[in-house]
Amino acid sequence: MSREFRHILRITGTDIDGALKIPYAITKIKGVNLNLANAILKKAGIDPEKRAGFLADADVGKIERVMKDPMSFGIPNWLLNRRKDLETGKDLHLITADLDLRTRTDIKQMKEIKSWRGYRHAYGLKVRGQRTRTTGRKGKAVGVRVKTRRM
Repeated sequence: MSREFRHILRITGTDIDGALKIPYAITKIKGVNLNLANAILKKAGIDPEKRAGFLADADVGKIERVMKDPMSFGIPNWLLNRRKDLETGKDLHLITADLDLRTRTDIKQMKEIKSWRGYRHAYGLKVRGQRTRTTGRKGKAVGVRVKTRRM
């Protein structure tokens, strides 16, 4: 079973390092974490100990099919990154450019309806309740102002 080693592999439009083990290589795709990568490999029937460079084209196709529609392969919905979508009401898993686009449209919608999170996004402030008194300062300096003496 000596297949030729490929240093760079292309899965779902993303270049992947062939020297990494397959679960860690798959996590380089935006929207896929290590738990989901292990579940994908288990459902596709691929050994997670192999290096990504030794994957055959058929195995890459299996991985891509499972990534495109994980619910049909029996992957639990708590591993998905878009549960109960606002538009369709279904559980989805978005990867690569689709994830970026959907995130951008969500932020735009929050700004339009003028929710609190939308307001925070619009003004470039922290959104998730982090401390802002001392951290996250960028741009203009905030602090003690020293009076200049006249002579």
